[in-house]
Amino acid sequence: MSKDNIKVILATDCGSTTTKAILIEYVDGEYRLTHRGEAPTTVEAPFEDVTRGVLNAIIELEELSGRKILNKEEMIYPSSFKQKEGIDIYISTSSAGGGLQMMVSGVVRSMTGESAQRAALGAGAIVMDILASNDKRLYHEKVKRIRELRPDMVLLSGGVDGGTVTHVVELAEIIKTANPKPRLGMNFKLPIIYAGNSKAQDNIKETLKDSVDLIMAPNIRPTLEKENLKPSRDKIHDLFMEHVMAQAPGYNKLMDWTDHPIMPTPGAVGEIIKKIAEVDNISVVGVDIGGATTDVFSVFEGEFNRTVSANLGMSYSICNVLAESGVENVSRWVPFDINSLELTNSIANKMIRPTTIPQSLNDLKIEQALAREALRLSFIQHKEFAVSLKGIQQERTISDTFDQSMTGQTIVDMKKLDLIVGSGGVLSHAPRRSQAMRMLIDSFLPEGITQIAVDSIFMMPQLGVLSTFHEKAALEVFNKDCLIKLGSCISPCGSYKKDKLLFGYNINVDGKSWDGEIHSGELKFIPAKLGKHQCKIKVSGNIDIGNGPGKDFEGTINGGEVGIILDGRGREINFETNHNDRVNQIIDWSLSTNEYNKDG
Repeated sequence: MSKDNIKVILATDCGSTTTKAILIEYVDGEYRLTHRGEAPTTVEAPFEDVTRGVLNAIIELEELSGRKILNKEEMIYPSSFKQKEGIDIYISTSSAGGGLQMMVSGVVRSMTGESAQRAALGAGAIVMDILASNDKRLYHEKVKRIRELRPDMVLLSGGVDGGTVTHVVELAEIIKTANPKPRLGMNFKLPIIYAGNSKAQDNIKETLKDSVDLIMAPNIRPTLEKENLKPSRDKIHDLFMEHVMAQAPGYNKLMDWTDHPIMPTPGAVGEIIKKIAEVDNISVVGVDIGGATTDVFSVFEGEFNRTVSANLGMSYSICNVLAESGVENVSRWVPFDINSLELTNSIANKMIRPTTIPQSLNDLKIEQALAREALRLSFIQHKEFAVSLKGIQQERTISDTFDQSMTGQTIVDMKKLDLIVGSGGVLSHAPRRSQAMRMLIDSFLPEGITQIAVDSIFMMPQLGVLSTFHEKAALEVFNKDCLIKLGSCISPCGSYKKDKLLFGYNINVDGKSWDGEIHSGELKFIPAKLGKHQCKIKVSGNIDIGNGPGKDFEGTINGGEVGIILDGRGREINFETNHNDRVNQIIDWSLSTNEYNKDG
């Protein structure tokens, strides 16, 4: 169907617990979200048919919109505006059944291993483990690990084109010995994508042809200085559709219903992040914090990266957040007296009752303290992963190649970051938008002038798959109905001595002039509505607000549903060491940014 004829779009996202359906319609010359419905996902017993949840969500959408979409269990095509009947196109994303779970392998963990990981993560997969010739595990330990994890597929890589074939063939032999069985569909062979040294293709075929479903792809690391990830990502997506989704109950029927291939939910979110970075020519960091995992996406200078923190989430994995962060790091964000036992009990209650929401204001503050740590740790992991390629402009030796301690330079440059987008229940459904803005600022510590936004109702996955064939519709709905622009954060880079004058400011909001100074440790808030506001920043000494040490700023700054936050706490926040002083410090920050009620 021609894009010009698409007026009514139905999109669903089949999550692990909830299936969301949205209706997008062409109204008054633009595409807008008109209605939304949801229902429990039905991939498990007793239903064991994902389409039941989809139909239930669509039925709710029919009731809310008054539009007839289904004729029994068949979609009605095409749409009719006058009769409020039918749709023009149906698309879907899915992470039901645990999403796409993969293992990747490379000869050198810090080179081809990381390139393979980037390819898998970019395709929307959860990377369960990385096998490498130099990962210091014994042969039988690697075999045992493959058998234990039972991945949906394996991406096998290693070696530059024309290089040695020995190590990558050894990895293939480990996979053959393990003889892994797929997680879904016991009668099928496990898909293996080989994307390594082209010189080794015949050896790999000889080793694996009888035991797995082997697919060849171009080398993901043809030279030390170059990555070629797209062909492997495309193969991963195709195999996910053919092997993984096809084995999950009801997916064959769902795939027949959709007019475009179903995308893994994280891959679809990545698509919309890439699209807004490309269209607006900006650097973007996006985060989706869920119950079990936290996904972080970034685009800097056109280069896209995604990481999955599989053990950092707000329900099923909430105790892992406490374990990874430590009681002390979580407690520092809690603005009231609570001992470690009370804190851990509160968190354990959330884990064993994952669908519950906070029942008191104190419960909410504990949950948001944990969210700060989950986001902070996930972003640290992302920055460590999103690095420039090893080997560029370096003279390398054999010993360098097998040195796992080698690291590249992270490409996540906070001074160049234009926009942070947050998604996930703890952010999108925070009782006050100022709480979501504070959580993102406290976790990501933006530098200079950075715009902050949240996804209003988890629409980014559906808009991501829509953007692959109808960019105009996806971007119009994203900007007008999905993205809630919270405002901007102004923060100098680095650390400073206590009470040091950092900068003076003059911000004009609707004819009112806000003037003042920010000293080290201070946090101030200006209620500036959506739109651009004239701003002058005069820095003190060599203070850097993103455009260089000692350089002032004069221009416009974006307001939003919350406003503008001036953050002088440093990019390593210094908390008071005395308990009572720290509690008062947190309370002062909350009051100054309108985070909670004054009596709460």
